[in-house]
This record gives sequence, C-alpha cells and structure tokens, in this order.
Amino acid sequence: MSRLGTGDSGQASRGAGPAATPELPWQRLAGLALLLAVVTFVLYAPVRQNGFVDYDDGQYVVANPEVQSGLTWAGVRWALVTGRASNWHPLTWLSHMLDVEWFGDRAGGHHRTSVILHCLAAALLFLLLQLMTGALWRSAFVAAAFAWHPLHVESVAWVAERKDVLSTFFGLSSLLAYVAYVRGARHGESTAAAGAATTRPHAARSYWLSLGLFALGLMSKPMLVTWPFLMLLLDWWPLRRVPLPDFPAGAGRLVREKLPFFALSLASCVVTFVFQVKGGAVSSLSGYPLPERVANALISYVRYVGKALWPADLSVLYPHPGHWPSWQVALAGLFLAAVTLASFRARQRAPSLAVGWFWFVGTLVPVIGLVQVGIQAMADRYMYVPLIGLLMAVAWGAGAIAERRPAARWAFAAAGIAALVAWIPITRHQIGFWKDSESLFRRAVAVTSDNHLAFNNLGFYLSKQGRVGEAMDMYRAALAINPDYPDAHNNLGHALAGRGAASEAIEHYRVALRVDPELVEAHNNLGNALSETGKLDEAIEHYRFVLERQPEHAEAHNNLGIALARKGRTSEAIEHFLDALRFKARYAGAHSNLGNAYASLRRFDEAIAEYQRALEITPADPQAHNNLGNALVEKGRLEEAVGQYREALRLQENPDAHYNLGHTLGLLGRREEAIAHFEDALRLRPDHPDARKQLDRLGAPKR
Repeated sequence: MSRLGTGDSGQASRGAGPAATPELPWQRLAGLALLLAVVTFVLYAPVRQNGFVDYDDGQYVVANPEVQSGLTWAGVRWALVTGRASNWHPLTWLSHMLDVEWFGDRAGGHHRTSVILHCLAAALLFLLLQLMTGALWRSAFVAAAFAWHPLHVESVAWVAERKDVLSTFFGLSSLLAYVAYVRGARHGESTAAAGAATTRPHAARSYWLSLGLFALGLMSKPMLVTWPFLMLLLDWWPLRRVPLPDFPAGAGRLVREKLPFFALSLASCVVTFVFQVKGGAVSSLSGYPLPERVANALISYVRYVGKALWPADLSVLYPHPGHWPSWQVALAGLFLAAVTLASFRARQRAPSLAVGWFWFVGTLVPVIGLVQVGIQAMADRYMYVPLIGLLMAVAWGAGAIAERRPAARWAFAAAGIAALVAWIPITRHQIGFWKDSESLFRRAVAVTSDNHLAFNNLGFYLSKQGRVGEAMDMYRAALAINPDYPDAHNNLGHALAGRGAASEAIEHYRVALRVDPELVEAHNNLGNALSETGKLDEAIEHYRFVLERQPEHAEAHNNLGIALARKGRTSEAIEHFLDALRFKARYAGAHSNLGNAYASLRRFDEAIAEYQRALEITPADPQAHNNLGNALVEKGRLEEAVGQYREALRLQENPDAHYNLGHTLGLLGRREEAIAHFEDALRLRPDHPDARKQLDRLGAPKR
C-alpha cells in the first residue's frame, strides 16, 4: 500500500503525481489496524456495565415506541420520515432498532455496538492517513489518540450519541473510497500518457462508492456537511492534486468534481434546519443575539483546544453564560487569528499545519453555535471529528521539526507515547461517570460552576427515582443560578403538582411560558394543573397549543381527551384517546381512559377490552382493576368482578373499591362479606353516603 502524498516539505511539480514509494505489506497494516481496534475495545470494556441515562436515551431508545418495536418495515418507514429529536438521521434510528432487536433493553449490548463502531473508525483513520501520507507511525499516533482521547468518551459511552460514531464510520469510509478514486484516476492518467488505451471503471466505482458512503454518513448525523470542503483540503495536502501555488485558484476542476457531494451537503443542511426549527431546537436563536453567538463561538474554539491538550474537568453539560466578558472574547479572537495566519503563511513549507488547523476549525462550524441549537455553550461530543485535525497538525508538525532537527525525534516520540499512556486511565475514569444519570450529573455539578443545566437534569433523575424532595432542591438550585430557566420552572411545577400544590405549580408553569412561550411540556403540564383545579376550558386551550405544534404528542391527546370527557364531549374525547394510542401503542393510561369513555356510553364490551389491554401493560394499576370490575358487573359477570375488586384492594386499599366489592357480594347473596366491605369503606371515608345506605338496607348494626 503506497502513499499518495509526499512529506510535509517540498512541492510536487505542476500536474505531476508524487514519486512512487515502496508499498508496505498489507498484512502489516491490517495487523496494526486490528491491534489498535483490539486495544481500544479493551479500553472501553467497562462501558458494558453502564446503563442508560436520563439524557436523551429515553427519546432515542428506552421510551421510544418505534425503536422499542425493533427492526420492522413500519419502523423503517418511520425512520425515513420522522423529525423526532429535531433531526433527520434515519440510519441512526435503524441502528437503535437493530440493537433492540438483538439486545432488548439490556444497555450493555447497545454500548458494545457503539464501542465497536468507535474501534472501526479508529482503524479506518489509521489506514486512511497511512494510505495518503505513507507516514506509518504518525498515522498510528493520530489514530490511537483519536481512539483513546478522553474527549471522545461522551460520543462512545452515551447511547443517544450513536449518531457520532456511526456517521464518522461512514465518513471515514467515504474518504477511503475517495482516496481509492484518486489513485485509480492517477493510474489512468499515467497509462494514458504512456499511450495505452484505458478506461477507469475502478476509479468511477470508487467515486460513486465514496458518494454513497457520504450519503449514509449524512443519514446518520448531519455533522458531515463539511466533508466536501475537507476533501478539497486533502486534495491540497497530502493528496497533492493541485500544486500549492495554484491553490485555491487552480482548484476549479476539483470543486466541479465534488458538486454531487456539495449537493448532498446542501440538502442535508436544509432538511436539518427545517426539522430543528419544527422541533423547537433552534428557538434559542431569538434568545442569543448574533454578537453573543459569535462571542461564544470564539471562546469555544479556544476552550476546545484547551480540552484537547488538557482533558480535565470534562462535563456532559457546559452552560451558556449568555454573555462573555469582552476581554476574553478579544483574546480568543486574537489567538484564533494568530494561529490561522501562522498556519496559512506556513502552507508551503508545512501544509499539514494548515490542513490540520482548518480541519479542526471547519468541521466545528456546524456545531460551534453560530446557529444556536440547544442551550449549551459547547459539548465534548462535538470534538469527535474536529479533534482529528488538531492531532494531525501536532503529529506532522512535530515530524517536520524532527526531520530538520533529528535530535528532537526521540523527545517527540517520548512525548507522544506519554500522552497516549496518560490518556488511558483518564478515559477509563471518565467512562465510569456514564454508569448512571446520578453519577453523570453530579460530576457535571462538581467540575463546572453555576451549572443550572446539570442541577436541573439531576433533579429530573431524582424525581423519576421517587426522591421528589431532593429533586425539588436541585430545581431550586438551578433557579438560584438562573431565575429565568424555563425547564427548571416547568420541572419544579411538575413536582409541586405531584404533591397537590396545584396553585404553586401553575405559577411556575406561567413563568416558564413567559420565558419560552413555545415550551410544549410546560403547556401540557399547565393544562393538567388547570384541569385539576376545574378550569377545563383554559386547560383545553393549552392542550390544543401542544397538538398544533406536536401532533404526535400522545400525552397531550390523552389529557385533552380527559378534559373533553369531563365536559361531556365523550365522542371527541374518544377520538383523542385513539390518537394517543396511535402515537404510543403501549399507553396504559390512554387504554384505561378510553375504557372509561366507552363505559360512560354503555359500550361495556369495548370498555372491558380496553381495561384488559391497560392491565396487560401495567398489571399493578388498582384503578384499572376497579373499573374493569364495574364493567364486568354491568355485563352480569359478578364472580369475575369480585376477583378484580379484590386485586384492586390487594394493590391499594380504597373506599370505592371496598364499596363496589360489597355491592357485588350483596348481589351474590353473600351478606356478611358485603357488610364487612361496606364497613371498611366507611372506615376509610366516614362520610361515604352510599356505604351507609347499604348497611342500613342490609340491617347491619351501627358501630
């Protein structure tokens, strides 16, 4: 396998390819690539013990009904058209479906898939760099650093970030096919120059293969939209397809060659932006003016360089400060300008520095925050691809110095090995923070300052664990840092509503909506609180607001159905319960509510079927057992009803269930048992009028 480019110094003659170099045995290259993959797999082995986390893993896998159904034709159709998670990445959805097909909800299997893709990406990167440059050990260093750097733990150990490793696998595969195309095209040119008739079918196949793999990468994550520009950089160095003095002016032919790649990138940008706007992910554009977004971009570039060189205090969340001090922005801008100018001026004697730096700067553009998606200032996962550029600049820059000063060679080699060895335990340690949500968010709170995002997410996790008091403390800590944080107001309101403080909850929901009027979950929760306080018309308005923006919001359909049923509009309510089940098939509450609606219309057979479906999903729902008992009584199936009431009472003692059981036992002529349950109903609710009447009717002595 020979290199395509020359070393970091020197210049190819106009129109000529590089001088031929001896090919390295493919067995040696394959062995090194395999060794790198195996060591990386061992390094990430502990991740198989990690679980899912309460940070997007729900909507991507655990609580996603389409994904939970496994790989089906219906799922494939859904993946191709859905904009869920505010993105279009059908291959990512299909990979999650395939994991569910193989591993179910065993998180270890999902993690192993991501690790394998990361290992393959590292091996591909090694082969790509060696094929282009012929520099074996520099290529090995960059690939190993890519594989073992602590910044990449987030992309590999987070199931929801499967899109990173999957898209990069396809992206690097596309570049390998592109390099094969360049080799084939050059071979055709050389044979044609020698007078031999030639066609280049192999080159053409490689070109279209590269384009197809690029499309698959975009269908995994739109981060690869900069790939055509990256190809042009590689055309300059190390592929040397245009002499340096003619670049970029003489690159017109190369640009035209990549027009299909640019077309795919443009299409991906348009589709992504449409879905992000539709999903509300870009709503923060109005919250951060352009000058603040530019300032954060400049600061973030410098912070990313710092994290690459010194990967300490890594966090799943880095809060956006809203405003950076002017002096910090100015210094960041000066640093970036100085490095960019120095790289450009060194483009002829050290083109690798310019290529590596522009790889880093350019591939970060889609996620640097000029178009603000979300509320974070930066994210470790965004460095998955850009880090390669910095590593290339360091490796080939050091190599160029070593060529001029041989005495420095061993010092650079020792420094590179020391960095790789140092990163291994840091990466292992970082993997441990992803074992569960509490570890992840407590780590973020510990290593960052004023991190209202981490406090809020930690509170959300604690709330799901039933630790509501602790959760409320976390939400209040988030609001102490950022009093206008809408998610924390919404979550605190939800916790208060769960404790019966509906009026306080309403206040927090209204604050959340004053800050972010498009926050659909706050509208849905406010609707619930208003419904709880009897303000059904206002509640209905909020549910309809949610459904106008998210027609597939199953919970809003269910809640709207409840409100409509309470207003006596049962037929309309049924339609919304059916919609809720269409968008979330295993929705026990919607089945149960649909059963109530059917029962109110005396359609008891249908009601019984819905209650039974609800209990198949949540067998421990005492209310569903009680309601099923009522429907069975109406159909004359008294013994079955008795069994349902007894199960309801086994799960939770309830005066109505005691009364219903007593009434049914009375119909069966079992007077003494009936009396006992009427008395239990009165014990739990002394003012229960029907139980008192039944006891009087049965002639039971007053106690």
